[in-house]
Amino acid sequence: MTPPSSSRSSTTRRLWIEGALVVAFWGMILMLNVGQRAIDPRGGTGITMPVLVITSLEYILWGCLTPAIFWLTRRISLERSDWLRPVLLHIGIAFVVAFVMDAVVHLAFDRLYPGQRPWRYHPLHQLLTLRFLDEWITYLVVLAAGFARDYFLRYREHLQESIQLEADKARLQAQLTEARLQALRMQLNPHFLFNTLHAIASLVERDPRGVRRMIARLSDLLRYTLEQTGAQEIPLHQELDLLRRYLDIQRVRFQGRLDVTEDIAPETADALVPNLILQPLVENAIKHGVSRIDRVGHIHLRAWREGDALHLSVSDNGPGIAGDGVPDLEQGVGLRNTRERLAGLYGEAYRLTFDTTGPEGLTVHVALPFHTAADLLTHAVTEPS
Repeated sequence: MTPPSSSRSSTTRRLWIEGALVVAFWGMILMLNVGQRAIDPRGGTGITMPVLVITSLEYILWGCLTPAIFWLTRRISLERSDWLRPVLLHIGIAFVVAFVMDAVVHLAFDRLYPGQRPWRYHPLHQLLTLRFLDEWITYLVVLAAGFARDYFLRYREHLQESIQLEADKARLQAQLTEARLQALRMQLNPHFLFNTLHAIASLVERDPRGVRRMIARLSDLLRYTLEQTGAQEIPLHQELDLLRRYLDIQRVRFQGRLDVTEDIAPETADALVPNLILQPLVENAIKHGVSRIDRVGHIHLRAWREGDALHLSVSDNGPGIAGDGVPDLEQGVGLRNTRERLAGLYGEAYRLTFDTTGPEGLTVHVALPFHTAADLLTHAVTEPS
Protein backbone atom coordinates (compact mmCIF):
# COMPACT_ATOMS: atom_id res chain seq x y z
CA MET A 1 0.00 0.00 0.00
CA THR A 2 1.27 3.51 -0.85
CA PRO A 3 2.40 5.37 2.30
CA PRO A 4 0.24 8.44 3.16
CA SER A 5 3.30 10.72 3.17
CA SER A 6 4.22 9.58 -0.35
CA SER A 7 0.64 10.16 -1.54
CA ARG A 8 0.59 13.66 -0.05
CA SER A 9 3.95 14.46 -1.61
CA SER A 10 2.72 13.28 -5.01
CA THR A 11 -0.48 15.37 -4.71
CA THR A 12 1.49 18.48 -3.69
CA ARG A 13 3.87 18.03 -6.61
CA ARG A 14 0.95 17.61 -9.01
CA LEU A 15 -0.74 20.78 -7.73
CA TRP A 16 2.45 22.77 -8.18
CA ILE A 17 2.82 21.50 -11.74
CA GLU A 18 -0.83 22.28 -12.52
CA GLY A 19 -0.42 25.78 -11.06
CA ALA A 20 2.64 26.40 -13.21
CA LEU A 21 0.78 25.18 -16.30
CA VAL A 22 -2.19 27.46 -15.55
CA VAL A 23 0.10 30.49 -15.18
CA ALA A 24 1.97 29.56 -18.36
CA PHE A 25 -1.27 29.07 -20.31
CA TRP A 26 -2.87 32.39 -19.39
CA GLY A 27 0.47 34.17 -19.79
CA MET A 28 0.71 32.81 -23.32
CA ILE A 29 -2.89 33.87 -24.09
CA LEU A 30 -2.07 37.37 -22.81
CA MET A 31 1.01 37.64 -25.00
CA LEU A 32 -0.91 36.39 -28.05
CA ASN A 33 -3.67 38.92 -27.41
CA VAL A 34 -1.23 41.79 -26.99
CA GLY A 35 0.73 40.68 -30.04
CA GLN A 36 -2.43 40.54 -32.14
CA ARG A 37 -3.38 44.06 -31.08
CA ALA A 38 0.09 45.33 -31.93
CA ILE A 39 0.02 43.81 -35.40
CA ASP A 40 -3.63 44.50 -36.27
CA PRO A 41 -5.08 47.18 -33.93
CA ARG A 42 -8.81 46.87 -33.42
CA GLY A 43 -10.95 49.94 -33.52
CA GLY A 44 -7.95 52.20 -33.59
CA THR A 45 -7.09 51.54 -29.95
CA GLY A 46 -3.76 49.77 -30.55
CA ILE A 47 -1.58 48.99 -27.55
CA THR A 48 -2.15 51.66 -24.97
CA MET A 49 -1.41 51.51 -21.27
CA PRO A 50 -5.10 51.25 -20.29
CA VAL A 51 -5.63 48.39 -22.77
CA LEU A 52 -2.51 46.59 -21.59
CA VAL A 53 -3.43 46.95 -17.89
CA ILE A 54 -7.06 45.90 -18.29
CA THR A 55 -6.18 42.98 -20.58
CA SER A 56 -3.59 41.81 -18.08
CA LEU A 57 -6.12 42.16 -15.26
CA GLU A 58 -8.67 40.10 -17.19
CA TYR A 59 -6.32 37.18 -17.77
CA ILE A 60 -5.00 37.32 -14.24
CA LEU A 61 -8.58 36.99 -13.02
CA TRP A 62 -9.14 34.06 -15.35
CA GLY A 63 -5.94 32.45 -14.05
CA CYS A 64 -7.21 32.84 -10.48
CA LEU A 65 -10.62 31.46 -11.40
CA THR A 66 -9.25 28.40 -13.21
CA PRO A 67 -8.53 26.32 -10.05
CA ALA A 68 -12.02 27.14 -8.76
CA ILE A 69 -13.57 26.00 -12.06
CA PHE A 70 -11.51 22.79 -11.93
CA TRP A 71 -12.77 22.23 -8.39
CA LEU A 72 -16.38 22.66 -9.59
CA THR A 73 -15.92 20.04 -12.32
CA ARG A 74 -14.95 17.53 -9.65
CA ARG A 75 -17.74 18.49 -7.26
CA ILE A 76 -20.44 18.66 -9.93
CA SER A 77 -19.55 15.68 -12.06
CA LEU A 78 -21.38 14.58 -15.19
CA GLU A 79 -20.83 10.90 -14.32
CA ARG A 80 -24.38 10.50 -13.06
CA SER A 81 -27.58 9.04 -14.38
CA ASP A 82 -29.32 12.44 -14.00
CA TRP A 83 -26.72 14.28 -16.14
CA LEU A 84 -29.17 16.99 -17.29
CA ARG A 85 -29.26 18.70 -13.91
CA PRO A 86 -25.45 19.08 -13.61
CA VAL A 87 -25.28 20.37 -17.22
CA LEU A 88 -27.90 23.03 -16.56
CA LEU A 89 -26.17 23.96 -13.31
CA HIS A 90 -22.83 24.41 -15.07
CA ILE A 91 -24.44 26.54 -17.79
CA GLY A 92 -26.09 28.74 -15.16
CA ILE A 93 -22.83 29.14 -13.23
CA ALA A 94 -21.09 29.99 -16.50
CA PHE A 95 -23.54 32.84 -17.17
CA VAL A 96 -23.13 34.23 -13.65
CA VAL A 97 -19.33 34.05 -13.72
CA ALA A 98 -19.13 35.53 -17.23
CA PHE A 99 -21.43 38.42 -16.29
CA VAL A 100 -19.47 39.15 -13.10
CA MET A 101 -16.14 38.93 -14.93
CA ASP A 102 -17.39 41.36 -17.60
CA ALA A 103 -18.62 43.74 -14.90
CA VAL A 104 -15.36 43.62 -12.93
CA VAL A 105 -13.23 44.33 -16.01
CA HIS A 106 -15.37 47.26 -17.18
CA LEU A 107 -15.76 48.78 -13.74
CA ALA A 108 -12.03 48.49 -13.15
CA PHE A 109 -11.38 50.29 -16.45
CA ASP A 110 -13.78 53.11 -15.54
CA ARG A 111 -12.23 53.42 -12.08
CA LEU A 112 -8.60 53.36 -13.24
CA TYR A 113 -9.04 55.39 -16.42
CA PRO A 114 -12.13 57.63 -16.07
CA GLY A 115 -13.18 59.42 -19.22
CA GLN A 116 -11.07 57.21 -21.50
CA ARG A 117 -14.10 55.99 -23.45
CA PRO A 118 -17.25 57.77 -24.57
CA TRP A 119 -19.70 55.42 -22.85
CA ARG A 120 -20.08 54.15 -19.34
CA TYR A 121 -20.71 50.61 -18.23
CA HIS A 122 -24.34 49.78 -17.43
CA PRO A 123 -25.02 46.26 -16.02
CA LEU A 124 -28.59 45.96 -17.30
CA HIS A 125 -27.59 46.99 -20.81
CA GLN A 126 -24.73 44.44 -20.80
CA LEU A 127 -27.10 41.74 -19.57
CA LEU A 128 -29.84 42.43 -22.13
CA THR A 129 -27.45 42.67 -25.07
CA LEU A 130 -25.40 39.64 -23.95
CA ARG A 131 -22.16 41.60 -24.28
CA PHE A 132 -20.47 39.08 -21.97
CA LEU A 133 -20.71 36.15 -24.38
CA ASP A 134 -16.94 36.22 -24.95
CA GLU A 135 -16.39 35.67 -21.23
CA TRP A 136 -19.09 32.96 -21.23
CA ILE A 137 -17.33 31.07 -24.04
CA THR A 138 -14.02 31.47 -22.24
CA TYR A 139 -15.56 29.98 -19.11
CA LEU A 140 -16.92 27.02 -21.08
CA VAL A 141 -13.48 26.39 -22.59
CA VAL A 142 -11.91 26.36 -19.13
CA LEU A 143 -14.79 24.16 -17.94
CA ALA A 144 -14.11 21.66 -20.73
CA ALA A 145 -10.44 21.62 -19.77
CA GLY A 146 -11.50 21.00 -16.18
CA PHE A 147 -13.65 18.03 -17.19
CA ALA A 148 -10.77 16.62 -19.25
CA ARG A 149 -8.47 17.02 -16.24
CA ASP A 150 -11.03 15.42 -13.94
CA TYR A 151 -11.53 12.44 -16.23
CA PHE A 152 -7.77 11.98 -16.51
CA LEU A 153 -7.32 12.11 -12.73
CA ARG A 154 -10.17 9.69 -12.18
CA TYR A 155 -8.74 7.32 -14.78
CA ARG A 156 -5.32 7.49 -13.14
CA GLU A 157 -6.82 6.93 -9.70
CA HIS A 158 -8.76 3.91 -10.96
CA LEU A 159 -5.62 2.59 -12.66
CA GLN A 160 -3.56 3.02 -9.48
CA GLU A 161 -6.31 1.37 -7.44
CA SER A 162 -6.39 -1.50 -9.90
CA ILE A 163 -2.61 -1.90 -9.70
CA GLN A 164 -2.75 -1.71 -5.91
CA LEU A 165 -5.55 -4.27 -5.77
CA GLU A 166 -3.57 -6.62 -8.00
CA ALA A 167 -0.50 -6.16 -5.78
CA ASP A 168 -2.58 -6.76 -2.65
CA LYS A 169 -4.15 -9.79 -4.27
CA ALA A 170 -0.74 -11.20 -5.20
CA ARG A 171 0.61 -10.51 -1.71
CA LEU A 172 -2.40 -12.14 -0.03
CA GLN A 173 -2.15 -15.09 -2.39
CA ALA A 174 1.53 -15.48 -1.52
CA GLN A 175 0.72 -15.27 2.19
CA LEU A 176 -2.07 -17.81 1.77
CA THR A 177 0.22 -20.16 -0.14
CA GLU A 178 2.94 -19.77 2.49
CA ALA A 179 0.45 -20.47 5.28
CA ARG A 180 -0.86 -23.50 3.39
CA LEU A 181 2.67 -24.82 2.81
CA GLN A 182 3.51 -24.28 6.46
CA ALA A 183 0.38 -26.16 7.49
CA LEU A 184 1.27 -29.05 5.19
CA ARG A 185 4.78 -29.13 6.57
CA MET A 186 3.49 -29.12 10.14
CA GLN A 187 1.20 -31.99 9.20
CA LEU A 188 4.12 -33.90 7.71
CA ASN A 189 6.41 -33.49 10.72
CA PRO A 190 4.14 -35.31 13.24
CA HIS A 191 3.57 -38.06 10.64
CA PHE A 192 7.31 -38.40 10.15
CA LEU A 193 8.05 -38.47 13.88
CA PHE A 194 5.19 -40.89 14.61
CA ASN A 195 6.53 -43.41 12.09
CA THR A 196 10.03 -43.05 13.55
CA LEU A 197 8.75 -43.68 17.07
CA HIS A 198 6.84 -46.71 15.79
CA ALA A 199 10.08 -48.08 14.34
CA ILE A 200 11.81 -47.56 17.69
CA ALA A 201 8.98 -49.25 19.60
CA SER A 202 9.26 -52.35 17.42
CA LEU A 203 12.85 -52.94 18.62
CA VAL A 204 12.62 -52.08 22.33
CA GLU A 205 12.82 -55.73 23.44
CA ARG A 206 14.86 -57.22 20.58
CA ASP A 207 17.74 -54.73 20.34
CA PRO A 208 18.13 -52.34 23.29
CA ARG A 209 21.51 -51.09 22.01
CA GLY A 210 20.01 -50.40 18.62
CA VAL A 211 17.13 -48.56 20.28
CA ARG A 212 19.62 -46.26 22.01
CA ARG A 213 21.17 -45.48 18.63
CA MET A 214 17.75 -44.84 17.17
CA ILE A 215 16.81 -42.52 20.04
CA ALA A 216 20.06 -40.56 19.51
CA ARG A 217 19.27 -40.18 15.82
CA LEU A 218 15.68 -39.22 16.63
CA SER A 219 17.03 -36.53 18.97
CA ASP A 220 19.05 -35.14 16.07
CA LEU A 221 15.97 -35.19 13.85
CA LEU A 222 13.85 -33.42 16.46
CA ARG A 223 16.48 -30.74 16.90
CA TYR A 224 16.60 -30.25 13.15
CA THR A 225 12.84 -29.94 12.76
CA LEU A 226 12.68 -27.37 15.58
CA GLU A 227 15.49 -25.30 14.08
CA GLN A 228 14.09 -25.35 10.53
CA THR A 229 10.40 -24.61 11.17
CA GLY A 230 10.33 -21.56 8.88
CA ALA A 231 12.30 -22.86 5.88
CA GLN A 232 10.27 -24.16 2.95
CA GLU A 233 13.37 -24.79 0.79
CA ILE A 234 16.83 -25.91 1.81
CA PRO A 235 19.97 -26.98 -0.13
CA LEU A 236 19.95 -30.57 -1.29
CA HIS A 237 23.03 -31.45 0.76
CA GLN A 238 21.16 -30.46 3.96
CA GLU A 239 18.15 -32.52 2.91
CA LEU A 240 20.43 -35.50 2.29
CA ASP A 241 22.07 -35.04 5.70
CA LEU A 242 18.64 -35.21 7.35
CA LEU A 243 17.69 -38.22 5.24
CA ARG A 244 20.85 -40.11 6.23
CA ARG A 245 19.97 -39.68 9.91
CA TYR A 246 16.53 -41.06 9.20
CA LEU A 247 18.06 -43.97 7.29
CA ASP A 248 20.37 -44.74 10.22
CA ILE A 249 17.22 -45.35 12.26
CA GLN A 250 15.79 -47.59 9.56
CA ARG A 251 19.05 -49.60 9.24
CA VAL A 252 18.87 -50.43 12.94
CA ARG A 253 15.25 -51.44 12.48
CA PHE A 254 15.97 -53.80 9.56
CA GLN A 255 19.05 -55.35 11.20
CA GLY A 256 21.30 -55.35 8.14
CA ARG A 257 18.55 -55.99 5.58
CA LEU A 258 18.55 -52.42 4.25
CA ASP A 259 21.11 -51.22 1.72
CA VAL A 260 21.06 -47.63 0.49
CA THR A 261 23.11 -46.29 -2.41
CA GLU A 262 23.39 -42.71 -3.61
CA ASP A 263 24.17 -41.25 -7.01
CA ILE A 264 24.19 -37.51 -6.39
CA ALA A 265 25.62 -35.27 -9.12
CA PRO A 266 28.04 -32.75 -7.52
CA GLU A 267 26.44 -29.74 -9.23
CA THR A 268 23.14 -30.45 -7.46
CA ALA A 269 24.48 -30.19 -3.90
CA ASP A 270 23.46 -26.52 -3.50
CA ALA A 271 20.18 -26.79 -5.40
CA LEU A 272 17.20 -25.76 -3.30
CA VAL A 273 14.58 -28.43 -2.66
CA PRO A 274 11.46 -28.45 -0.48
CA ASN A 275 12.26 -29.24 3.14
CA LEU A 276 11.53 -32.93 3.94
CA ILE A 277 10.92 -33.78 0.28
CA LEU A 278 12.99 -36.99 0.21
CA GLN A 279 11.98 -38.50 3.55
CA PRO A 280 8.37 -39.34 2.59
CA LEU A 281 9.61 -40.82 -0.71
CA VAL A 282 12.10 -43.05 1.10
CA GLU A 283 9.51 -43.90 3.73
CA ASN A 284 7.16 -44.95 0.93
CA ALA A 285 9.93 -47.15 -0.55
CA ILE A 286 10.46 -48.81 2.83
CA LYS A 287 6.78 -49.28 3.66
CA HIS A 288 5.61 -50.58 0.25
CA GLY A 289 8.88 -52.12 -0.91
CA VAL A 290 11.65 -53.15 1.48
CA SER A 291 9.36 -54.18 4.36
CA ARG A 292 7.47 -56.60 2.08
CA ILE A 293 10.39 -58.76 1.01
CA ASP A 294 12.49 -61.33 2.90
CA ARG A 295 15.79 -60.58 1.19
CA VAL A 296 17.98 -57.47 1.51
CA GLY A 297 16.12 -54.36 0.48
CA HIS A 298 17.86 -51.92 -1.80
CA ILE A 299 17.02 -48.23 -2.06
CA HIS A 300 18.74 -46.14 -4.69
CA LEU A 301 18.78 -42.33 -4.49
CA ARG A 302 19.60 -40.20 -7.53
CA ALA A 303 19.91 -36.46 -8.14
CA TRP A 304 20.91 -34.90 -11.44
CA ARG A 305 20.40 -31.78 -13.47
CA GLU A 306 18.97 -31.46 -16.96
CA GLY A 307 18.95 -27.90 -18.24
CA ASP A 308 16.88 -25.80 -15.84
CA ALA A 309 15.38 -28.80 -14.06
CA LEU A 310 16.53 -30.71 -11.00
CA HIS A 311 15.61 -34.40 -11.02
CA LEU A 312 15.30 -36.57 -7.90
CA SER A 313 14.40 -40.24 -7.82
CA VAL A 314 13.98 -42.93 -5.20
CA SER A 315 13.94 -46.57 -6.34
CA ASP A 316 13.42 -49.79 -4.37
CA ASN A 317 13.54 -53.51 -5.14
CA GLY A 318 10.27 -54.37 -3.46
CA PRO A 319 7.42 -56.36 -4.98
CA GLY A 320 6.27 -53.30 -6.93
CA ILE A 321 2.82 -51.84 -7.36
CA ALA A 322 0.49 -52.37 -10.24
CA GLY A 323 -0.50 -49.29 -12.20
CA ASP A 324 -4.02 -49.29 -10.77
CA GLY A 325 -2.56 -49.24 -7.26
CA VAL A 326 -0.72 -45.94 -7.70
CA PRO A 327 -3.80 -43.74 -6.95
CA ASP A 328 -4.25 -45.54 -3.62
CA LEU A 329 -0.54 -45.11 -2.91
CA GLU A 330 -0.79 -41.35 -3.39
CA GLN A 331 -3.50 -41.08 -0.75
CA GLY A 332 -0.94 -41.58 2.03
CA VAL A 333 -0.14 -38.52 4.14
CA GLY A 334 3.49 -38.32 3.01
CA LEU A 335 2.97 -38.55 -0.77
CA ARG A 336 -0.23 -36.49 -0.76
CA ASN A 337 1.46 -33.68 1.17
CA THR A 338 4.50 -33.94 -1.05
CA ARG A 339 2.42 -33.34 -4.18
CA GLU A 340 0.48 -30.49 -2.58
CA ARG A 341 3.66 -28.80 -1.36
CA LEU A 342 5.26 -29.10 -4.80
CA ALA A 343 2.16 -27.58 -6.38
CA GLY A 344 2.12 -24.76 -3.83
CA LEU A 345 5.81 -23.94 -4.33
CA TYR A 346 6.18 -24.40 -8.09
CA GLY A 347 2.69 -24.28 -9.58
CA GLU A 348 2.76 -26.33 -12.78
CA ALA A 349 6.57 -26.27 -13.04
CA TYR A 350 7.04 -29.64 -11.33
CA ARG A 351 6.42 -33.34 -12.02
CA LEU A 352 5.84 -36.21 -9.59
CA THR A 353 5.60 -39.54 -11.39
CA PHE A 354 5.68 -43.25 -10.49
CA ASP A 355 7.48 -45.78 -12.66
CA THR A 356 6.06 -49.28 -12.29
CA THR A 357 7.42 -50.68 -15.57
CA GLY A 358 10.52 -52.36 -14.10
CA PRO A 359 10.71 -56.08 -13.27
CA GLU A 360 10.48 -55.27 -9.58
CA GLY A 361 10.11 -52.36 -7.22
CA LEU A 362 8.93 -48.84 -7.78
CA THR A 363 10.67 -45.61 -8.78
CA VAL A 364 9.31 -42.25 -7.67
CA HIS A 365 10.59 -39.40 -9.80
CA VAL A 366 10.42 -35.69 -8.96
CA ALA A 367 11.38 -32.89 -11.35
CA LEU A 368 11.38 -29.27 -10.22
CA PRO A 369 13.00 -25.96 -11.26
CA PHE A 370 16.74 -25.86 -10.60
CA HIS A 371 17.73 -22.86 -8.48
CA THR A 372 20.10 -22.07 -5.64
CA ALA A 373 20.16 -19.52 -2.83
CA ALA A 374 22.64 -17.49 -4.88
CA ASP A 375 20.20 -17.45 -7.82
CA LEU A 376 17.41 -16.12 -5.59
CA LEU A 377 19.71 -13.42 -4.17
CA THR A 378 20.79 -12.34 -7.66
CA HIS A 379 17.15 -12.23 -8.80
CA ALA A 380 16.18 -10.14 -5.75
CA VAL A 381 19.01 -7.66 -6.43
CA THR A 382 18.33 -7.29 -10.16
CA GLU A 383 14.52 -7.30 -9.98
CA PRO A 384 13.14 -3.76 -10.61
CA SER A 385 11.36 -2.24 -7.62
